[in-house]
Amino acid sequence: MNLTEAVKAAGIVGAGGAGFPTHVKLNAKAECFVVNAAECEPLIETDKYLCRTYADEIIAAVAAVATHLGAERAVIALKGKYRAEIAALSDAIGRMGAQVEIFEMGTFYPAGDEQTMVQQVTGRSVPERGLPLDVGCVVDNVGTLLNIFDALQGKNVTDKFLSVVGEVKAPIMLHVPVGTAITECVAAAEPTIGAYSLILGGPMMGKVLEDQAAIEAAVVTKTTGNIIVLPKDHYLFRRAALPMAAIRHQTRSACIQCRMCTDLCPRYLIGHQIRPNLVMRNLWREEGMEDNEEYLRAFGDAANCCDCGVCEMFACPMGLSPRKVNQYIKGQLRSRGIQVPRNMEPQAREFVDQRHTPTDRLVARLGLSQYYGLHAHTCKELHPETVFVAFSQHIGKPAIPVKAAGDHVEKGELLAQAAEGLSANIHASIAGVVEEITEKGARIRGRKE
Repeated sequence: MNLTEAVKAAGIVGAGGAGFPTHVKLNAKAECFVVNAAECEPLIETDKYLCRTYADEIIAAVAAVATHLGAERAVIALKGKYRAEIAALSDAIGRMGAQVEIFEMGTFYPAGDEQTMVQQVTGRSVPERGLPLDVGCVVDNVGTLLNIFDALQGKNVTDKFLSVVGEVKAPIMLHVPVGTAITECVAAAEPTIGAYSLILGGPMMGKVLEDQAAIEAAVVTKTTGNIIVLPKDHYLFRRAALPMAAIRHQTRSACIQCRMCTDLCPRYLIGHQIRPNLVMRNLWREEGMEDNEEYLRAFGDAANCCDCGVCEMFACPMGLSPRKVNQYIKGQLRSRGIQVPRNMEPQAREFVDQRHTPTDRLVARLGLSQYYGLHAHTCKELHPETVFVAFSQHIGKPAIPVKAAGDHVEKGELLAQAAEGLSANIHASIAGVVEEITEKGARIRGRKE
């Protein structure tokens, strides 16, 4: 079994993003293999912990993947302030004689965005709405590399490392079976408030959970890397709840066309055609715009938005919501069937390195300063009695169940097989009995020892 087959069999997907099936990404040749260890958003602890704790495994996997891709360069990119992590990785590289570089990035958001990272590491800008492979690169998260190492040892993806931060006794790392209830993870971190809301992921692009039923139903997936526990009245939840109708009125009355949303946009900085200020300027007349050519001229730039949130959470002095407007416009472009032209050879703007968003200032804007700089120093194992393993933990088609209610399964046993096309295998994360199974997932009750 070659590397791609091992990765597919293990059900590996991108551990730090939207869950793109890794075997598809690695079915390629590339000049440069980049490992993303930059921990894109503030407050997340997972990648740093993995670099400190599993440096040997990560470097071994990097070397294997680079060889598979035929890459001339293998690079681990992370923030230069991560001195302990850099030391651990450098020591492993030296001891193993691996041809792997360490690339130190600045402390800015979104340093972990793969297109920003590729531009920093190689000087090349990925085409609009393109992939790193378009400029000869493949990018994988450091957690994905640890899963690849395990796959080469015959181990399937069944567990997940994640951090829990915010209103808790102290930030902690957890190692839990996929399908563990999010509420169990929060309880393990000892929350300091009774009523809370959650963000799964980072404060800028994470999934907001405010409704109690949604919080209780949420489970750990292959892409869950962090849980932020915050008071229900926190600023981030108030912003998330703002409806589009209110945003439209605010934009019409308050946008001062300062163009800060454009000047600080990470995609604009690497040379993409995206000007949120012009989208905001034209929003007031969008509903009455019937001609698609006119619509394309006014709003086509929105197609290049990466949803990072710099525009609305940091850049805008009026507290407006260019990201949400872009998200709305992207939906309208799709529904109208408008194809937005792509620039296949963008060039980074000359001020790309002068206009990055400093992480500490961003944290202050987000109202998270009291949690910033606190780090997880311990990792706790959880052993839940039951898990709910979802069959759609990745981009593409859900996996197809191969087990039935009442079946006994072992940890790591195939639970649902990748569908034809873009999909990924799903495995049982604990040993036990399948209590229920639907097209959405399977609930497994653990075997009592």
